[in-house]
Amino acid sequence: MFSENTKKSGCIEVICGSMFSGKTEELIRRLKRAQFAKQKIEIFKPTVDKRYSDLDVVSHDLHSIPCTPIKDPKRMLKVADDVEVVGIDEAQFFGEEIIEVAQELANRGIRVIAAGLDTDYLGKPFGPMPGLMAIAEDVQKVHAICVKCGNLANHSHRLSASKKLVVLGEKDVYEPLCRKCYNEAMAGEKNAE
Repeated sequence: MFSENTKKSGCIEVICGSMFSGKTEELIRRLKRAQFAKQKIEIFKPTVDKRYSDLDVVSHDLHSIPCTPIKDPKRMLKVADDVEVVGIDEAQFFGEEIIEVAQELANRGIRVIAAGLDTDYLGKPFGPMPGLMAIAEDVQKVHAICVKCGNLANHSHRLSASKKLVVLGEKDVYEPLCRKCYNEAMAGEKNAE
């Protein structure tokens, strides 16, 4: 049993993958297990993510958990001293400062669990995710199933013509594709230009 003077060691866990791979579902599962163990948790998501709810983290399967939407990740540093676990959804939408914030929280003895897209719609590393994965004690890459061939999917193929980096959407805007099907789709789009 832990004594009052024992401070647990913090850590950083990253859950990454493509759209529809179950990242948020896994984040919610881990956070609910921490709640069941009577650990004090705080959950954050970027204010830009309003797809299902303003005040909840919601998976595509509509499982949810209450959260605090924030614009500046440094606000996470104001968590109460008794918080043991911090969950972060859609971590790719925070700037590079999320890496420093996660480090500081972990150094305080907090378990930090961050979920986010590891690559953008062009197949490039997405924002701070490579940095978060580099400093994490544990990284779990989850996969969707390719809607074209049924193989493991690791790409979020955008169906809209928008060239903006951040376009929020669901199955109407993105589809999960494997490497082969993604490369074929991108080649077809390039030839159509």
